[in-house]
Amino acid sequence: MLHRRVLLTALPAATLSARSVRAQTSRTGSYAAFLGGVRREAVSQGLSSRIVDRALALTRTPNAHVLQLDRHQPEFTLTWAQYRSRVIGSTRVSQGQAAFSSRAQQLNAVGQKYGVDPRVIVGIWGLESGFGRKIGTFSVVDSLATLAYDGRRSSFFRSELLKSLHILNDGDIPPEGMLGSYAGAMGQPQFMPSAYLHYAVDGDGDGKRNIWTDEADVFASVANYLAQCGWQRGVPWGQPVQITGDIPQALTGRAHRQTLEAWMRQGVRRADGRPFTRPDAEGALLRPDGPGTESFMVYRNFDVIRRYNPSDFYALGVGLLGYAVA
Repeated sequence: MLHRRVLLTALPAATLSARSVRAQTSRTGSYAAFLGGVRREAVSQGLSSRIVDRALALTRTPNAHVLQLDRHQPEFTLTWAQYRSRVIGSTRVSQGQAAFSSRAQQLNAVGQKYGVDPRVIVGIWGLESGFGRKIGTFSVVDSLATLAYDGRRSSFFRSELLKSLHILNDGDIPPEGMLGSYAGAMGQPQFMPSAYLHYAVDGDGDGKRNIWTDEADVFASVANYLAQCGWQRGVPWGQPVQITGDIPQALTGRAHRQTLEAWMRQGVRRADGRPFTRPDAEGALLRPDGPGTESFMVYRNFDVIRRYNPSDFYALGVGLLGYAVA
């Protein structure tokens, strides 16, 4: 997942030490006991013991690769310009244009139903899974059980593990098909199990909420997420702007909202140099790389995108990718 000024990546070359691997192996017995506790709790919540057993059979020992990725997340400080070039490159835009054009009717229908801009749906789809091409190859149950056992954020991941078992109990996906990232983010929209339970919907009426392979469910679930988080129908997330005045950087950022009329008095115009058409609307000025660089006016729906991932860079990437491909 991509964050503001930080790109977290997993380096395949990084490996756990042999000592760490031996230590995990020696704890196999306690891992089995841990899984036994999870099983008892799940069954006590009314889940099918058959489904729980089938799911937990996917994890026998703590997954060393999951722990490796969790513990080795080097941070690369990026400017907005660098981030943008990575997430909205020509290849991704061309892939997105092809994906959108072949699904435009479906995406527009979902957008109309939920009152959400279909370009934002496709922007999230593109950033999260490359338009459905990269959903992750990790068993979600294995990943979540490993991280819950590891202890660093055990309470959070144990809760997500139990929620994943509830999803499997509902029959939306077989345990073996519940794939995602090493940290448990699932399917094409990369929902954690808690987000899935709250926002995933059956988009095509087949009785399942399949965010792994069913695009109707993927698009409807992303749209529902945005709608439930307060998306305002017919309102843009934001737009590129040009600045002719001298605006201190301290007056930029989402916390500094004022009417577009007030911004125009300070020298802010649309990207084409023309005045805003809704001077009474309120917006905030973002200038991520500082004076003299790319600038944006953002509105309330920008904050809704940030509910998906609390990053200005991410929300800008989603919005601009959606504009570029649609």
